Amino acid sequence: MDDPAARFTRLYDENYRRVLAYALTHAEPHTAEDVASETFLIAWRRLGEVRDPALPWLLGVARNLLRKQRDGGRRRRALAERVAALATPADQAAWDVAEHVVERQSALAAVAGLPERDLEVLALVTWHGLEPRQAAKVVGCSAAALFVRLHRARKRLARALESGPPPAPSRPVHRHVAEEATR
Repeated sequence: MDDPAARFTRLYDENYRRVLAYALTHAEPHTAEDVASETFLIAWRRLGEVRDPALPWLLGVARNLLRKQRDGGRRRRALAERVAALATPADQAAWDVAEHVVERQSALAAVAGLPERDLEVLALVTWHGLEPRQAAKVVGCSAAALFVRLHRARKRLARALESGPPPAPSRPVHRHVAEEATR
């Protein structure tokens, strides 16, 4: 049996161009390069599972990575579309940067006040995009326990956000505007 470094070097030399070519047929060049690199990172980590010929296994990994890229892109686009649908041009014109800084500081303070276990669960699900069942595997608990932890973490975060300072009005109300409204 070869030493692992020599085996991986041979595997890489023989297959990198073909894996990259496969990825290029399904993605933009920068994404394809990332996918090819990550494919070989996974191959290095799981070198014992790679059998000869290695190309089918490598292309299967690349295919899965490309699918993850597409799914992530769809989620990002859907989120951007939902945000855009909620914000009108008048909303965008009325936004005050200073108000967002204050809101951001309040949110950061609320997050900083959470226990480490809450931060981990929230980060796995919201930041890293894992499904709760996947996050349960990462944390090392059952899916049911993770659902409970996630629910409690969300409630603690909501309470922390609610107990923050009340938001200031976005614009001062002038006397003549208030008088017009009461007529």
